[in-house]
Amino acid sequence: MQVQELPITINNDLTKNVIQIKNLHKKFGDHEVLKGVDLTINKGENVVVLGKSGTGKSVLIKCIVGLVIPDEGEIIVLDKNVQNIRGKELNNVRIKTGFLFQSAALYDSMTVRENLDFPLRRSFKHFSAKEREDMILEELNDVGLADAIDKMPSELSGGMRKRIGLARTLILKPEIMLYDEPTTGLDTITSKEISELILAMQRKNKTSSIIITHDMACAKLTADRIVILKDGVIVAEGTYSSLENSEDGWVRSFFNN
Repeated sequence: MQVQELPITINNDLTKNVIQIKNLHKKFGDHEVLKGVDLTINKGENVVVLGKSGTGKSVLIKCIVGLVIPDEGEIIVLDKNVQNIRGKELNNVRIKTGFLFQSAALYDSMTVRENLDFPLRRSFKHFSAKEREDMILEELNDVGLADAIDKMPSELSGGMRKRIGLARTLILKPEIMLYDEPTTGLDTITSKEISELILAMQRKNKTSSIIITHDMACAKLTADRIVILKDGVIVAEGTYSSLENSEDGWVRSFFNN
């Protein structure tokens, strides 16, 4: 299927690319998941990636941070080719690239404060305890959970864990955010709250984001641009409204559920 050229309205502030993916291929055994993906993310832009289950959406963002090694293609993140860098240089790119997993991936044996302090102690060793505490409180206030600072993850609801996971990721002030199904398993009201929080953090921190989701309400609220993966390639790209009214019935099917 040929990629549709659909109207895209780009904010005038998006003046540079922060991620460039060129001809990306990845297979696992005989199963080829990505078959030549090309994608550019602009500074300050939220891009939602849609696709049926098993089309390689999560593999795509794991390739960006080096958790999965592609078989072919280029990935340029903040002007660095992630396939060609190692050690400290790769770690610096990862610090600037926040990754929010589906599960929020909190440490069950740590309090909320300790969960947020952990990445600070590893990445900003020169910060004092007072500076770290101020940063922790700032992020918890941003996600509306300052009163949960001494709770354990087991005491939190699913939505609260998502918020704490987001705060822990954002505490390192990443330039790029990668969200893997940020609203999965949440009720409609909590899902909307998480989507609104993604927008608020984009505005506050000027982050550029890729959002993997099946939640069309999340896509509609957060996306500056949407791309759709099918059979390992991007087959359509545009705004929510342009894709919702696409002449292609398969593309429209994402928006008519």
